[in-house]
Amino acid sequence: MASTSATAAIVVDGAYELAEGGRWVDDRYVYVDILSGRLFELRDDTEPAAVRQLARLDVPLGAVAPVGDRPGAWIAAADTGIALLTPDGTLEWLDRPEDRTPVPSRMNDGVADPAGRFWAGSMAYDGTQGAGSLYRMDPDGTVVRVLEGLTIANGPAFTADGTIMYLADTAAGTVFRCRVDPVSGDLGGLETFVQLRDGEGSPDGMTVDAEGCLWVAMWGAGAVRRYHPDGRLLHTVTVPAPHPTSVCLHPSDNRLYVTTARYGVKNPTATSGAVLSLPVPVGGTAACSWRGRR
Repeated sequence: MASTSATAAIVVDGAYELAEGGRWVDDRYVYVDILSGRLFELRDDTEPAAVRQLARLDVPLGAVAPVGDRPGAWIAAADTGIALLTPDGTLEWLDRPEDRTPVPSRMNDGVADPAGRFWAGSMAYDGTQGAGSLYRMDPDGTVVRVLEGLTIANGPAFTADGTIMYLADTAAGTVFRCRVDPVSGDLGGLETFVQLRDGEGSPDGMTVDAEGCLWVAMWGAGAVRRYHPDGRLLHTVTVPAPHPTSVCLHPSDNRLYVTTARYGVKNPTATSGAVLSLPVPVGGTAACSWRGRR
């Protein structure tokens, strides 16, 4: 297992409370600041890098995915549910399942899969054990709870063919893996892919690289880990912020982009709550779109 501490460049010194959900969409990098409800983009064709705010909501915004046939529109895991975020910043709610939970909860991370479905997790504000769920939104706009009993659902991340999903329960220190039926979206049984030990950090946002390996942001450990599909730890990259929250690989430039948080940091520095970039030996893929019929 290799370990490196390559110099990280601060791409955006945003002092974000809880930046998350970094994805490459076409020629831009998009991410959110969850608790402030803001969505940002960083264009790949500007020098120096210029960040632009795309939306600001009055509710938490966990993650977005592009909508396939509607430029400028996003499917969003926000507040207590899943909504269409229109180009003018309006939320059109599709379902708000976390309104029906026994403890106050919000949506967390989410991503579209290669088949055009959108998946998003949830968590209780107070971290109540087992209060989180994983939801799947199908192209017809139906939202289905597919897993429950999680605490802080993060990820998910999919292989390029969409048949394997990785899902983290941050509070449990566990990364799960399960098979996905590419036609129906039905899940096979969950299996433990990685179980972290005390002191190793907690798995947060994830992505699968062009070689099929899984990259995991390690909240509390100031590191990003790369795992082989068989579960072997291949590489650990140290980042200069204690709480990395999501990871994203540039599709062609072999650079790793890492969002970080100031949340929970007693003595934050310039890299806490920033977007960082580091050189790595492999690239990623562009984000998938939700191919909904709305």
